[in-house]
Amino acid sequence: MPIDLPAVLVPTHPAVAELDRLGDEIAELSAHLDAATARLLTLIREFDARGGWNTGFRSCAEWLGWRVGLDVGAARERVRVARALATLPLLSDALARGQLSYAKVRALTRVATSETEARLLAVGRAGTAAHVERIVRGWRRVDRQAEAREAARRHASRALHVHQGEDGTVVLRGRLEPEVGALLMQALAAAREALYQRARARAAAAGATDRSQEPPTPAQQRADALALLAEAALHQGLEPGAPGERYQVVVHVDAPALADPEQPGQSALEDGTHVSAETSRRLACDASRVVMRHDEEGRVVEIGARTRTIPPALRRALHHRDHGCRFPGCGARFGQGHHLQHWAQGGPTTLSNLALLCRRHHRAVHEGGYQAARGPDGALQFRRPDGRPLSEVPPSAAVPADPIMVLRAYHDAHGVQVNSRTGCAGWLGERLDVGWAINVLHPRCANPRPGP
Repeated sequence: MPIDLPAVLVPTHPAVAELDRLGDEIAELSAHLDAATARLLTLIREFDARGGWNTGFRSCAEWLGWRVGLDVGAARERVRVARALATLPLLSDALARGQLSYAKVRALTRVATSETEARLLAVGRAGTAAHVERIVRGWRRVDRQAEAREAARRHASRALHVHQGEDGTVVLRGRLEPEVGALLMQALAAAREALYQRARARAAAAGATDRSQEPPTPAQQRADALALLAEAALHQGLEPGAPGERYQVVVHVDAPALADPEQPGQSALEDGTHVSAETSRRLACDASRVVMRHDEEGRVVEIGARTRTIPPALRRALHHRDHGCRFPGCGARFGQGHHLQHWAQGGPTTLSNLALLCRRHHRAVHEGGYQAARGPDGALQFRRPDGRPLSEVPPSAAVPADPIMVLRAYHDAHGVQVNSRTGCAGWLGERLDVGWAINVLHPRCANPRPGP
């Protein structure tokens, strides 16, 4: 027969109660931090969209690495998530309320779209961060398989049909893969521009005033551009040339203009295209140099031997010392030697007068108005175009005496109610069947198999 026993309540040991309290405080503070992270991502997204990082930095992630001290990989991920949340309001709101952790949101934004956001939000609320990662990996595997099938279909459907029409014209009809098509469109655009410039030059030379001839239509321009591409390919023998000549850029610049951009004098590329004197100074910082003397009529009377502005041994020492671009927050491995005092102004080609800069920041120092110099202690100092210093490590932001209290007060003022259960998953310990979950959730899985 059943025996009814009186319920016995065992008092909780004070040490256990204290640990429970600590656990609740950790959970609550974590939810507050996740809600604050949502605000941080909103600020990053706005800063990125408005180009606030474009002050000598190559990206918002690079600026974050310099200003906030984030690892470049973590900074790129913050920017990626911030951009993704702009089109995912449900995930963004859940993070802002502390209901989803940043780790879950970061994983979900890799696959979420406006169509799948609601079902993935349910996954985030129900599962742990480990569950979410497994679901996302399975989701991406389905996406990759579908993309691979689509890429194979596109590749198999590529074709170019060429036949001669009854009137003798050649008719083309084809289908290209997206990247090949983009390459063709860029080549046609470049050829159209070249033909346009030639036509303008001929008209200017002939002084033509007859406007009766209509300009070619866009379709006719593309046909002419394709013919030019074919002629150029056959003329070159389908060989772009030796690497040394292929990437060589020749600049002619007068010595006075090289020494002082304010002085008159030519500064032009080999084909006569004018470039600024400051551009010539940047190119001359780290290039081969040939000195040519001209007479009063402009004829060349003497040509000196080609010399390297920075000798190979000095270049090795420069790379060994600087280990990459010295512009604050950059650190790109490969760079160009920059003369702090230009050699055309009497600056010596010595290690103390050189600094390694990547191509972007070398341009920023010459054409962008940024300044680089060595201080009395030999340290390299950079300044913005307005003269403000650009430090290698920015000053730390002011932190209140009790940042947690400030954070809680901010959330209370904005109606964000957070407690120790806010970010808890709804998981009750059951086994996760990833395959079944993907078949149910993923829109590309049309025939979900029965559940476990």
